[in-house]
Amino acid sequence: MEDRLEIRPLRRLDMDAVRPVLSGYESAEKYTVEWSDSAERTRFEIRLVRLKQPYRKSFEEDIQPEDLRRYEEYLAEGFSFGAYAGGRLAALAIAEAERWNRSLRVWEFHVAREYRRQGVGRALMERVLARAAEEGLRIVYLETQNTNVPAIRFYRAMGFRLEALDLSFYTNRDLEDGEVAFFMKRRLE
Repeated sequence: MEDRLEIRPLRRLDMDAVRPVLSGYESAEKYTVEWSDSAERTRFEIRLVRLKQPYRKSFEEDIQPEDLRRYEEYLAEGFSFGAYAGGRLAALAIAEAERWNRSLRVWEFHVAREYRRQGVGRALMERVLARAAEEGLRIVYLETQNTNVPAIRFYRAMGFRLEALDLSFYTNRDLEDGEVAFFMKRRLE
């Protein structure tokens, strides 16, 4: 990365600056989820499989202006950061403290495609984790998709573990459609 990276608190969210960071992902693999449920036993099996065709997902249209307005309420808490390269937003983390259980929920974590695999995401996540620890929070958690294997690998490298999944987080057909919510957590204490 040629431009000097600067990580600073997000003060406001501008859709024009944010949209290019929401470039989505591509994965040649995914985690399949199998589930069975009865009165005697509930079983989940999660397996990494190679895909015949890469899975592509874009987030550019997913975050709407009303989402940004809601996220802006979290900015004052001081847990949301932007990574800037040459004055341009290269990555962002939007997070909200949940004081009742001393946790930090990362609502959005995105790195613009051209800044991936250069340490930008690591530096940004390290800042989020450090800020949560400074505030005495015990855990940081986030949601990603079973199809986003690059993100899952990144989060695991940052010390997160898969601790939960939701078979109907996005729609009532998540399992059948093959996109299931994974919840990953990183303990701070």
